[in-house]
Amino acid sequence: MRRINIADITLKKLSEEREIKLLFREKSAVATCADALGTDVIELPAVKNIREDSIVYKTIAKNVQNAILSIPVGCSKEEVAAAWECIKDAKHPRLQIELPVSTIQMEYTYHIKQSAMLEWICTLVKEARAYCPDVEFSAIDATRADEEFLIAAAKAAEENGAGIVTVCDVAGTSTPHEIASLVAKIKECVSIPVYVQPSDRISMGVASAFSAIASGADGLKCAMVGKDVLLTAALSDAVHVCGSKIGAEIKLNSTKIHTSIDEMCAAIRHDTYESAESVSEKKKILLDSDSTLAQVGQAAAVLGYELSDSDIGNVYRALKQVCEKKGAVGVKEFEALIASSAMQAPSTYHFEAYTTTSSNVSNSMSQVTLKCNDEIICGVSNGDGPIDSAFRAIEQCIGHHYELDDFQIQSVTEGKEALGSALVRLRNNGTLYSGNGTSTDIVAASIRAYINALNKIVFEEA
Repeated sequence: MRRINIADITLKKLSEEREIKLLFREKSAVATCADALGTDVIELPAVKNIREDSIVYKTIAKNVQNAILSIPVGCSKEEVAAAWECIKDAKHPRLQIELPVSTIQMEYTYHIKQSAMLEWICTLVKEARAYCPDVEFSAIDATRADEEFLIAAAKAAEENGAGIVTVCDVAGTSTPHEIASLVAKIKECVSIPVYVQPSDRISMGVASAFSAIASGADGLKCAMVGKDVLLTAALSDAVHVCGSKIGAEIKLNSTKIHTSIDEMCAAIRHDTYESAESVSEKKKILLDSDSTLAQVGQAAAVLGYELSDSDIGNVYRALKQVCEKKGAVGVKEFEALIASSAMQAPSTYHFEAYTTTSSNVSNSMSQVTLKCNDEIICGVSNGDGPIDSAFRAIEQCIGHHYELDDFQIQSVTEGKEALGSALVRLRNNGTLYSGNGTSTDIVAASIRAYINALNKIVFEEA
């Protein structure tokens, strides 16, 4: 039995199709699911915002344990370097050159001829090979290309260091027979593995995949969800039943694939948009001096916190103290109590100083200085306002991105010298950690709140 490698392109498909981009935890959930199912390769979307994407992709690179992590390198040497920076810490990194090979795409999108495209392919493959030994060339519209030029492009990629050639049917109009014929011709001309990315636009994704395998394809690209794409579950079911007929097998875990994908889809839908019922439950939270420990724990659970018994006890005592002066507390006050009373942890990171510039005509720039184990670390970043840039600077300091689930600011005292209080909620692996900070400087209060929540995450992970 010949084993066929499976590359998961779910993150790419979702980044193309969704109007609202995926949150960090959603991207991580997709990658984790694909890795757990036994996917051989996980493909990331191309880098669009280096500041944000690099943090997210570096985190995913550290979390993916088994699969190869692949990323498109863009169209310039600078983009190759940026892509490599994102995945260089992965256990099995791969750089991917994605370029069109059809006349219509080359001339009307990139405004270049075949000869220039061949030079471009050679240049990018060489540049990627200088960073990473595992390089793939992907012909993104191979089924619409002139066959002689497609073969020439594949040969050029192999000669300059590519270890894989991928044939993509982005048009989605090729029959299984046409896919099989194209794969056979490419296999005759190159000695490296050939992958195929079939389309399911005309409901022939599985048939095209089987035809490609019969013609010698070494790998297939599919997605767990998405439109007009070969679906992972459908391919897994087909190979499980009929794989022996074509002498092929895959590593995917067919017994839990449907359940795992359903859970991943539910996480993407429900974590991104809160249901009306959930919002309604939050609005009903009103606790007073007569509230019980059980009610405090239940209210915390509604807000998404997983508190230990001792933390619930701490919040309960703080609630009692507040209710002696104030009759009852609502959602915002209760979250502030959780931030200041629950999950207290030693300070791994200490806030030292910050500097920021702000303007209504340009992005803000912030530098934040932290102290960790007697070591001074600095981070510099720009952002949409001084607080956003300060939070991004903290991420630069720690080299990790945590999703900002909520951020609130309110004044504690009155007057122009009012004391400001900031509440930050960070999410890590599905768990919420809240931090509270106070200062007459609202940016400093926000930084202190972020560091407070960060220390709780670090302490629990340790």
